[in-house]
Amino acid sequence: MTQTHEPAQPDHSVFDRIEELASKSTEGTLTADERNEYEDHVHANKLAAALRRQARKTRSETAS
Repeated sequence: MTQTHEPAQPDHSVFDRIEELASKSTEGTLTADERNEYEDHVHANKLAAALRRQARKTRSETAS
C-alpha cells in the first residue's frame, strides 16, 4: 500500500521574509545577522530539494 501525504501549507510570512532578504542581498545592504539568516534559508531550501529528489527517486524505483 502506498502512503500519500498532502504537502504542508506554506507560511507566506516566511516567503515574504526570504524575498526581503534576497532583495537586500542583491542591493548589498544585508547586516551580518540578516546574511546568516538568509544563508540558513538557502541551505534549508537546498536540503528540502535534495530530500524531494530522493523521495521521487525512491517512489519511482518502488513503482517499477
